[in-house]
Amino acid sequence: MTIDMQQIRFQLSELNLDGLCSLSMPQPVSAVTPIAELPADKPILLMLHGWQDNAESFSPLFPLLAEHFHLVAFDWPGHGWSDPRASGNYYHFVDYVDDLHQVVSLLPNRPLFILGHSLGALVSVCYSAAFGERVAGLVLIEGLAPLHEAESKAPARLRQGLLSRHRYRERETQRQQRSMASFEQALALRCNVNQLTQEQLTPLVARATYQQGGRWYWRHDNRLRCDSLYRMAATHASAMVGSVACPVLSIIGSQGYRQLKSVQLASAGWQNIIQHEVHGGHHCHLESPCDVAKQILLFSSQINEMT
Repeated sequence: MTIDMQQIRFQLSELNLDGLCSLSMPQPVSAVTPIAELPADKPILLMLHGWQDNAESFSPLFPLLAEHFHLVAFDWPGHGWSDPRASGNYYHFVDYVDDLHQVVSLLPNRPLFILGHSLGALVSVCYSAAFGERVAGLVLIEGLAPLHEAESKAPARLRQGLLSRHRYRERETQRQQRSMASFEQALALRCNVNQLTQEQLTPLVARATYQQGGRWYWRHDNRLRCDSLYRMAATHASAMVGSVACPVLSIIGSQGYRQLKSVQLASAGWQNIIQHEVHGGHHCHLESPCDVAKQILLFSSQINEMT
């Protein structure tokens, strides 16, 4: 099956988020023209990509899931085609939760499924903890509880974050934006970083780059590389996890982050979670899309049977 994903733009209060969807929607979507109605024949699946990825991260899943869901995937601020945050602003984790809340408020007022990879998984957990009434089920790919650390590390974290911003400001005054001679060079660089094939990464890199004056440039905002000024304490992360009431499917890669693989998820405070391992690393949804889609469809069908 092939699926022609359509471009969509969400006009939020401070910026625009561009994305892809599986059916025609009003352009742009805003508080003035929200998506008030969608056919009720299938649920909405909102797809949230990881750090320095974009909506095309899910391209192998689109044709496998479009028959069963209304698909919506958008680029986070500073990623892909979306606007960067305004000058003087940085990328606080909790602001991504606000971005997600604004997008959800523009969708029909009914429970939806959320699929998050890496950063997208962490954001979706926090959103579901705060607004559980809007979430029918969560699919977390290579991500679980929000990042946290001991309270005693807060001063060092603050120092590290502020110094990283200082270095960014110094570089920005003298930096020429990094460029590449060709799209193939950009693709090769990303393949080397993620240890994935050109076929797997071509759609993602195409959305992450642009050509100007015979050179190729990355679209992402360089402020994304600045360190966080703070992280949650373990008690805060546990409170988030414990407040997620909807069913949760955790999908991990066999060569992904080992700390995500756990046979003791129940003791971590999750109310209703199952975990499934597929072949691949941190981007296992690009390496094993058929297995990932199979698990998502099985998971959603079981929830639909209970409702």
